[in-house]
Amino acid sequence: MILINLLPEELRPQPGITPKKAAAIAIGALVNASLLAWWGWLAIGVGQRVDAELEQVKEQMAGLTPQVNYHRGLETEHRVYVSRETTLDTITGERISWTKKLDEFIDLAHIGSDTSQYLVWFGNLNVTQVSDARRKDFGSLRADGFSGTGNFANVANFLEDLEESSFARGFNPPAPPEGSQSKVDEELVPSEVWSFPVELSLKSPEERNDDGTK
Repeated sequence: MILINLLPEELRPQPGITPKKAAAIAIGALVNASLLAWWGWLAIGVGQRVDAELEQVKEQMAGLTPQVNYHRGLETEHRVYVSRETTLDTITGERISWTKKLDEFIDLAHIGSDTSQYLVWFGNLNVTQVSDARRKDFGSLRADGFSGTGNFANVANFLEDLEESSFARGFNPPAPPEGSQSKVDEELVPSEVWSFPVELSLKSPEERNDDGTK
């Protein structure tokens, strides 16, 4: 029996697989197999190697972490010590050895009496040290001075020696000499006494450091 297919060409059932389709299918299968093999190599081979390297890095990090923490602790201690050193330098820079200063002050009076240049003594000695940069007030030394002579030039000599002495380093120059004369009993030595103020104001800490005052 003869069958006649009257359907259009595009609707007619196609014959078996052509060589081109077979080649395309084969290539597709090969590519898929290759991709699957590559993925398996990455997942198993490379993945295992990366995991091993990661574990090795973690072990190295675990060994280095205590050293890093110790180093950070040292850095913290260093910052604390630097801060303390800066604070101590600031305090030391403003410090004055008043024991040394008073010794120099007393020695100057003794030198004058030994050389007969002047005979002086003091009362109501008052020392202050403040830090008020706005008022430019950093302290002072004040005392009631007495000169055992009727010659006021001896007072001027003492104040001049005081200004030129090592004691005056760190102080501004004293005011010009002034005072008042008082009569005392002629039977006393000295029989005449001059009263005069002694007042020296401190320089700023920076100026004292430049003077080498300690």
